Amino acid sequence: MKVLLADDSEVMRRSIRRLLKEYPEIELVAETFNFQQTIQAAKERVPDVILLDLHMPNPENLTLEQIKAACEGCQIIAISVFNDEETKTLAEKLGAAELLDKIDLGEQLVPSIQRLKRGLIWFISIFFERAR
Repeated sequence: MKVLLADDSEVMRRSIRRLLKEYPEIELVAETFNFQQTIQAAKERVPDVILLDLHMPNPENLTLEQIKAACEGCQIIAISVFNDEETKTLAEKLGAAELLDKIDLGEQLVPSIQRLKRGLIWFISIFFERAR
């Protein structure tokens, strides 16, 4: 499973990188820290999954739709430190397969990627119902 990691925090990227290294079936193909880089890397690397920080800086005012269009067929796992309605709505509009809280990534990230690999997508509407 090829994964593109998009997060503006070097500390978060380093933590996720260390976590994913333990799973040989998960290949980290690129790391980005802004929307422009994410779109470019998605086109070049063609990942199966984009781990996307929904609140990265976006000075170019690129849209989430542009990221999704750059990676046709890939799944998006949205990650955020925020668990509010605005973030949930943003993830839903993006069509993210899941929205994960950064605080719980150590426990949730790999199982989420593995579910996508097996085709067991936990649709975001179900996630939101359970999260409420």
